[in-house]
Amino acid sequence: MTRSKATAIGFIAVLLWALLALLTVGSAPVPPLLLNAICFTIGGTLGLIWTARTGGLAQLREVSWKVYAFGSIGLFGYHALYFSALRLAPAAEAGLIAYLWPLMIVLFSGLLPGERLRPGHLLGALLGFAGAAAIITGGSGGFQAEYATGYALAFLCALTWSSYSVLSRLVGSAPTSSVAVFCLVTAVASWGLHFAVEETVWPQGALGWASTLGLGLGPVGLAFYVWDIGVKQGDIQMLGTSSYAAPLLSTLVLVLAGVADPSWALALAAALITLGAVIAAKSS
Repeated sequence: MTRSKATAIGFIAVLLWALLALLTVGSAPVPPLLLNAICFTIGGTLGLIWTARTGGLAQLREVSWKVYAFGSIGLFGYHALYFSALRLAPAAEAGLIAYLWPLMIVLFSGLLPGERLRPGHLLGALLGFAGAAAIITGGSGGFQAEYATGYALAFLCALTWSSYSVLSRLVGSAPTSSVAVFCLVTAVASWGLHFAVEETVWPQGALGWASTLGLGLGPVGLAFYVWDIGVKQGDIQMLGTSSYAAPLLSTLVLVLAGVADPSWALALAAALITLGAVIAAKSS
């Protein structure tokens, strides 16, 4: 596979993640852990079938259990927090706060061996967090206390995925087929916790089921496999920069679908977060 082809395949993940917020809203009122369980069962099962058909099952035995544990915790934590945040706060605002992860990845990468934090990174961080503040205050300067829990979970969501992405460089590489195991372990954990702490509420109607299945097939399924191919075989710098387009694409999708109302505060927040991330990336 050529470098340019792998990069193009990796970019598919960015497009799929732009649908994450919309499909999560459409899947309501399914509780977060149950939604996690359904989606990762779909994504993991399809991945395992693909691995078996391509003769990659033998590779799975060569992967360290530490890599499996690390990947599973990263996937489970991020999505459990994300789905919870979108249940407790407006979709556009929670989604944009969660999308601080590209900026955090750039900042945290400065802590890795051989890397350092430059002034551009700090400027990008300030712009990004200014965007988050614009979302939380709604452009009015007042904190919307009723959504505080949702905002906090969205921030933890961004912190989880960025930490997972940066620390993954320290735990070694694994074949793309290992992502299927990450997904299935996450599914098992989600099913167990769901039955222990949540009330079972299945997707409602055709829209609810279509949204839930869409999540499992796309943003919480195929996206992880194509992203893995892209970052391992493609231009990782280009892919990292392209991921900063996800907040704008996600917000645009929500507005076009009528889930979120267009506003100057939302537009300003999206612009600040994206601009800050791009400046930080260019400083790397």
